[in-house]
Amino acid sequence: MEVVITALGPDNVGLADPIIHYVTGQGANIAEIQMYDHDDQQLFAMLCRISIEESQFPLLKSAMMQIGEHTGLAIRVWSPSQHEVPRLAICCTFVEHTPRAVLQAIKDGKINAIPAVVISNRKKLRFLAEEFGVPFQLIGDASGAADDRAMVHVLDKFDVDYVVLARYMRVLPPSTCWQFAGGRIINLHHGLLPGFPGFRPYHDAYAGRMLSYGATCHFIIPELDAGNQTINQRTFSVDPGTNLEAIIAEGERDNEPACLVEGVRRVVDQEVRLHFHRVIANK
Repeated sequence: MEVVITALGPDNVGLADPIIHYVTGQGANIAEIQMYDHDDQQLFAMLCRISIEESQFPLLKSAMMQIGEHTGLAIRVWSPSQHEVPRLAICCTFVEHTPRAVLQAIKDGKINAIPAVVISNRKKLRFLAEEFGVPFQLIGDASGAADDRAMVHVLDKFDVDYVVLARYMRVLPPSTCWQFAGGRIINLHHGLLPGFPGFRPYHDAYAGRMLSYGATCHFIIPELDAGNQTINQRTFSVDPGTNLEAIIAEGERDNEPACLVEGVRRVVDQEVRLHFHRVIANK
């Protein structure tokens, strides 16, 4: 059984020792380990990917909880096979097409997952959650500023396996990314990476006189750019002279939803996974 352990908290000496000593003492095979000290923030972050017998999983979670209480670390123990059907949090803001496509694909059986919760920093898409009978959690204030701690609380409350950013128009802080590291956060970028990053990829491609546009579904990771974590990309071509508004409309309506749905399907079906910040195919 593959298990991902993440730990985050105030920097101190020897924080990783009890975690590593416990898992090795239980005979676990360590497949990946990463540790970071953020000196400017006095923050410690760690990811450990191990293999254990399935029967050891409950005891491991209990032991990590005790270690977290002793060290002051926020420790999470997660396995892609802990639920028979993965549980998704679908995060969105204004654009309806992409979250709708994921919810519809789940309903139609194209994505084998449970839509555990819809999370947004705005109220606009509450109706979408209600339409599909999914709980809606608002984590933004009147201006749309997101409460990142509230988001983490919601993800834990609904026991989420994967976080799907379906045009969620806020950047997740490193602290959130670390707590759900290891290939648990899936993002839809409305441009082709690495060529067109940023918030206005359609505009940038249009300014470059491109006739092909696209979208990228990728894993979100702390620290690094997203170009090497691509899960799926999808493109479409337009005729010379097509105006920008028509290009954006086609991309948002058709291309982006299809790109994200296929990317999410690949992840929940465990066709691909993240290993040392690279997407690899499961054998």
